[in-house]
Amino acid sequence: MPSAGAATVLRERRWTPPTTIDVGLTLSPHRRGGGDPAWCRTPDGAIWRTSRTPEGPGTLRVADRRGEVHGQAWGPGAEWLLETLPQALGADDDVSGFAGSLTATRRDAAVTLVAGLAARHPGLRIGRTLRVFEALVPAVLEQKVVGREAWRAWRWLMRKYGEPAPGPAPEGMAVMPPPQVWRAIPSWDWHRAGAEAVRARTIINAAHHAEKLEATALGGLDSAEADRLLRALPGIGVWTSAEVRQRSHGDPDAPSVGDFHLPGMVGWAFTGEKTDDAGMLELLEPFRGHRHRVVKLIELSGLRPPARGPRMAPRDYRSF
Repeated sequence: MPSAGAATVLRERRWTPPTTIDVGLTLSPHRRGGGDPAWCRTPDGAIWRTSRTPEGPGTLRVADRRGEVHGQAWGPGAEWLLETLPQALGADDDVSGFAGSLTATRRDAAVTLVAGLAARHPGLRIGRTLRVFEALVPAVLEQKVVGREAWRAWRWLMRKYGEPAPGPAPEGMAVMPPPQVWRAIPSWDWHRAGAEAVRARTIINAAHHAEKLEATALGGLDSAEADRLLRALPGIGVWTSAEVRQRSHGDPDAPSVGDFHLPGMVGWAFTGEKTDDAGMLELLEPFRGHRHRVVKLIELSGLRPPARGPRMAPRDYRSF
C-alpha cells in the first residue's frame, strides 16, 4: 500500500525515441473535448493526463524537449505510468509495413494521397495505454450522440465521482473512478449527466467485467481477442470496440465502422464522393493492417465533403 505522501512525490523519466514522435498528436485521441478532466495541454506545450493504473491513480506530464521525451508523474501509479510511457507514445507501433506499402511500385491515386498525408505527419504514432475500461467508458458515452453531448456527460461524471489528480496537476483535473464506483452510480446521476439508461447500463455491465477486459491488454492478448471479448458484452458493437482498441491496444487496423462522419470523409478524400461503411472498407482494403492509421491521417488532412443539411443537435436528457 503506497504511503499517503506518494501523491506528492515526483517521479521522472527521460526517453529518447528511436524515430520522430509528435507527443501532442499521438496523445490527442485520449482528449474527450474541451475541459476534459483527464487530459490537458498547458501553455508550455506539455500534455497532462490522469489514469487509474494497476498500482492506483496517477498524474502524468509529458513534454518533448528537442526530441527527448521528458515524463514526470505523481501518485501511486506514477512509476507504472513512466514505465509504460514509451508504449503510450507508440514505441511498439510498427510502421514498416505501412511505409513499404507506400513505396511499392503500385502508385495509384489513393497511395499517392496517403503517402503525402503520412509525409505531412511523420510523428504520428498509434500508442497503447493498456487501460481498457478507461477507454471504454467515454467511448460508450459517445455512442450515437454528438461529441458535445458525450463530453458534457463525461465531464459531469468525472467531476462528481472522479478523484482529485495527484501532484501539481492543472486545476480541475481528476482521475477516473474505479469500476466499483461506476457500478454504484444511481440512475438519477446518469440522468443529470445526460446519459440515458441504455448507455448507463452498458457501462455498469462492463464495469462488472473490467478485470477481464484489462487482462486483454496487460496479458498481451492481441486486439482480435480483445475485440471478441468486448463485443460479447451487451451494448458494445464494432464501433465501440474499435474506439477502445485504438487507444488501449494501439491497434492501427481498427477502423471505426459505424461512425456517422467517417465514411463520407474517407470517400470524399479518395474519390470526391461520399460513401457508406461498405464503401469505406473497400477503399481502405489496400491498406489493411493500417486502416485506422489511414483514417487518422485523413482526419488530420482537413479533407471534408461539403456540409449540407442540418447538423445533429445535442439532446438534453436532463429535461426529460
